[in-house]
Formats: sequence, structure tokens, C-alpha cells
Amino acid sequence: MKKSKITFEIELDENYLPQNIQLNSSDGQLKNLDIKSFFISAWDTKTKETLRIDLWTKEMMVNEMLIMYHQTLVSMASSLEKATTENNLADALRDYCAFFAEQSGIIKSKEQKED
Repeated sequence: MKKSKITFEIELDENYLPQNIQLNSSDGQLKNLDIKSFFISAWDTKTKETLRIDLWTKEMMVNEMLIMYHQTLVSMASSLEKATTENNLADALRDYCAFFAEQSGIIKSKEQKED
């Protein structure tokens, strides 16, 4: 069975804060891709808990982070629906995503559109 590795190279500043992040894969599909942020969630089968790494550079603007959170939540709703056929839960998450987008200013609310 063929294996592939995904690696993150993180350059830290003098205060150990991420300055630059590069994403690579051993199969060559990703080569020195500059990224500002990433989230990793993994399921620990022994403890039955989610392990997480959330990391972003100083260059990541708050608005970009809000967009990233929104897009991540929307993709999680789709993944949930595909993996479990829990359509009602996926739709509830999508409803929250719409609320999040309005509250964060990513999209204009219905009231703002009418003005």
C-alpha cells in the first residue's frame, strides 16, 4: 500500500509565534504552498476525544479568519450529511453558518440588503 505524508513547515519568530507556514505532501501534489492558517482535528480512538491543532500566522487578518471559520463549518455540514445521512443535523449546522456569516459581516443581513 502506497503512503503519503503531509507536512507543515512552521517558521517561528523570536517569541515562538508562527511567522510563515508551508504545506507539502510527499506525493508532490503540494509543494511549498504558503498558508496563513490551518485547523487539524483528529479522533483519538483510545480516549474517544478530538485532538486539535489551530495555528495561524500574524499575517492572518481577522476577516480572513472569520471567512475560514465559515467555510470550514459549511464544509463540515456537507461532510456530516455525506458520512451519516443526518440531513436534519447538517441543515441545522447550515442554518448556524448563515447566522454566523451575518453576525460576522461576511454577508449582509436581510435588513442591510433592504436599505
